[in-house]
Amino acid sequence: MIDKDLFNLFKKPDSIDNSFPSEKIFLIGGLGNPGKEYIGNRHNVGFMATDHIISKLNFSGKKIKSKSIIVEGRYNNLKIIFSKPQTFMNLSGDSIVSLMRFYKIPNNQILIIHDDIDLPFGVIRLRPSGGAGGQKGLSSIINRLGTKEFARLRVGVGRPPGNMDPADYVLKDFNKIEREELPFIFETVFKMVITFLDSGLETAMNLYNGNVTKEE
Repeated sequence: MIDKDLFNLFKKPDSIDNSFPSEKIFLIGGLGNPGKEYIGNRHNVGFMATDHIISKLNFSGKKIKSKSIIVEGRYNNLKIIFSKPQTFMNLSGDSIVSLMRFYKIPNNQILIIHDDIDLPFGVIRLRPSGGAGGQKGLSSIINRLGTKEFARLRVGVGRPPGNMDPADYVLKDFNKIEREELPFIFETVFKMVITFLDSGLETAMNLYNGNVTKEE
């Protein structure tokens, strides 16, 4: 049976909300593709990492807004909105920018989590800005937002083997060895995001950018 909330997924864009005039809100968007067939894909590592963070924070109560599954909650004195756009990767900007406008969230209070084939598997890297590097979801956000100046957390998935098309590679599932390592990667992503919220981007970058190794 189709979730009744999904009937509202592609309704007309939300109007501007005037109910948050002074509350500090952060939007954390994990990128991926909707649908069961994509769940374990490398391209969906942004969804996976976001789900892990939501679980660690004990946030609940998902709903549909701006073509996205969102979960809201409070961490310390901040309102946090987690978003998983349901537009498919190439149109992620439609959802993310609509949410930013609805909640009046400035560029320096968003963080996008996405896969990156230019980083080896097991490497994560937080950056304050930059180009899309071929990542279609990030490119969509840049185009809709009109700027590259927003934080992004790149989760390395490695380069495709041989002559495999990168577009095909990212739509393949993680292999068995990689799946065993993912919980450790996501735990470091969680720590990085919490540090970003608590202490700012520079501190999070200095502490966690680089290789994620399995704890002994």
